[in-house]
Amino acid sequence: MKILIIGPSWVGDMVMAQTLFVCLKQRHGEQCLIDVLAPEWSRPILERMPEVNQALSFPLGHGVLELATRKKIGKSLAGQYDQAILLPNSLKSALVPYFANIPKRTGWRGEMRYRLLNDIRKLDKQQYPLMIERFMALAFEPGAALPKPYPRPQLRIEPASRAAALARFGLELDRPVLALCPGAEFGEAKRWPSEHYAEVADAKVRMGWQVWLFGSKNDHAVAEDIRSRLIPGLREESVNLCGETSLAEAIDLLSCATAVVSNDSGLMHVAAALDRPLVSVYGSTSPQFTPPLAEQVEIVRLGLECSPCFDRTCRYGHYNCLRELPPQQVIDALDRLVGDPLADPLDA
Repeated sequence: MKILIIGPSWVGDMVMAQTLFVCLKQRHGEQCLIDVLAPEWSRPILERMPEVNQALSFPLGHGVLELATRKKIGKSLAGQYDQAILLPNSLKSALVPYFANIPKRTGWRGEMRYRLLNDIRKLDKQQYPLMIERFMALAFEPGAALPKPYPRPQLRIEPASRAAALARFGLELDRPVLALCPGAEFGEAKRWPSEHYAEVADAKVRMGWQVWLFGSKNDHAVAEDIRSRLIPGLREESVNLCGETSLAEAIDLLSCATAVVSNDSGLMHVAAALDRPLVSVYGSTSPQFTPPLAEQVEIVRLGLECSPCFDRTCRYGHYNCLRELPPQQVIDALDRLVGDPLADPLDA
C-alpha cells in the first residue's frame, strides 16, 4: 500500500497531521509507504516523523492555482500510488491527485470538488470536534470508530543536528532554558502582549534561567521589544533567535528547552511534539479545536464572553482576552510544570 498525502500549509497543522500517518500505519501495517506532497518549508518537520517515507516538495505558494504546473506534477506521479488523502479542503489541493489518476482519492467535501475526489466524505463537526480527529478519520472507512488513546505527534531529534544548532548560535545548556514563542502568523488576536512575556522572562532570569525567543523574521521586532523591557544585566541572559534560525534549527533548539511559553501557534505544536513542558496562551482561539497534544501542558485563558471568536484582529479593538491575562498566571503554570530546576533537593 502506497499513499500520497496532500499536506496542509501551516506548521501546526503539519505537526498534527502525524496523527493521520500513525493511524495509516496501524491500519495497513508498517509496510505501508506514506509520501507527503507539501511546501518545501515543511521538510524539516516531515523528516523528523518516522512514519513518513518521503517528503515531496510542492513548488507553488499558498493560494496559487497554476493549473498547468499542477497537471505536470500530477502526471509525474501517475502510477505510483494506491490512494491519495487530502488534508486541505480546497479544490486546488485535489488537482494533483486527479491528474495523477490515483485510484482512490479521499478527502472531506469542500469547494465543489466532487468530480476530483472519488472517496468524498461529509464532515460532521459534532462527531469530530478536534482537528486531529478530522485528519485521523480519513485513514479509515466512513463512520469507523477512531482508535483510542489518540496518537500524539512525536518529532524525532538527532543529537548531532541539535549539537550543530547549539554550536552555530553559541548556546550553552549550563542553565535552565525558557523558550518563548511570542509570534502567531494567524494574526494579532493570537498574540499575548510583549510586556506580559517580558514579565515572565524577568521572573525566570532572576531565578537563574536563560531565555531563548523563537519565531519567524516577522517576530523579530516583537522579540526585541520583549528583550528591551528587561533591565541591563538581565537582558543579556536572553537571545533573540526569531528569523535567525532555519525551521530545522528551531525544532532542534526547542528540544533543549526546560519549559516553553507560546501563543496558539505552529511552534506551540512543535514544542508539544517534542514533549517539552508547555504553557499555551489562548485568546481568540480555542483549545477545544487545536489543543497542544502532550502530557506536560498547562493551558491559560480567560474565557471571556466574546471568545473564542477566531478573528485575526479583535472586532472590538481591545484584545482583552489576551491583554487582561496576567503574567502571574503563566508564571504559576510554569511553576506547576517544572518548579525550580535549580533548587537544592535537600532544601525541599
